[in-house]
Amino acid sequence: MLKLLALAGLGYAGYRYYRKNGLKAPVAFAGNQDGATIRDAGPEAMRSEPSRPWQKVDEESDQSFPASDPPANY
Repeated sequence: MLKLLALAGLGYAGYRYYRKNGLKAPVAFAGNQDGATIRDAGPEAMRSEPSRPWQKVDEESDQSFPASDPPANY
């Protein structure tokens, strides 16, 4: 029982450490998006580089998200 209690305490301490020192920005946000709640459109606002070059449709789709309708020229 004492081992279980010690393990729970260690887990809680690790959780608190992670919450305090975790990522400062949301996962999809680039470093220049500090304090934002909504990510700007475009690949320059993304944390990871796109796997392929963006086309006009990709940009328009990103700008319209989370709207349910696709871009007009899609």
